[in-house]
Amino acid sequence: MSANKVSSKVEGLELILERSFEAPRERVFSMFTEADHIVRWWGPTGWDTTVYKMEVEPGGVWHYCMRSPEGQEAWGKAVYREIEPPNRLVYVDAFSDEQENEVEGLPTMLITTDFFAEGAGCKVVSATKFNSEKELESVIEMGAVEGMTQTYDRLEEYLKELKQEK
Repeated sequence: MSANKVSSKVEGLELILERSFEAPRERVFSMFTEADHIVRWWGPTGWDTTVYKMEVEPGGVWHYCMRSPEGQEAWGKAVYREIEPPNRLVYVDAFSDEQENEVEGLPTMLITTDFFAEGAGCKVVSATKFNSEKELESVIEMGAVEGMTQTYDRLEEYLKELKQEK
């Protein structure tokens, strides 16, 4: 599966990304819900992520900052709606500042991530729903598909590292 890439499509107001990983579904789910793991792979190539809060429960907040090698910061805040280990995560994601305030004028997205057992591996299907076609187009223009492709590549590498440590 190392040649495995992200497939993407737009359906209505949703951007849907799919990617398979060579790891059990439970392990892949934990990569998305444990701060110690997510800081190792979340974000585009070369970016570092710091998690300031990660309360994986309905109504809980995930507040984080991604930093580019040049020092550019991208803050995000997610509020969990549904957690169904190891099958599904649903949260509302928004651009934020250091104090968890949402940035006005930037999209707020409803993200549903499903985890499917696929033999000994796992397929991740992430559907991001936008409030308007304009918001969807703006996030695609920002490079969301490329960024998530790089992010999932980093997850694949991290999963390989963990497998070798065993």
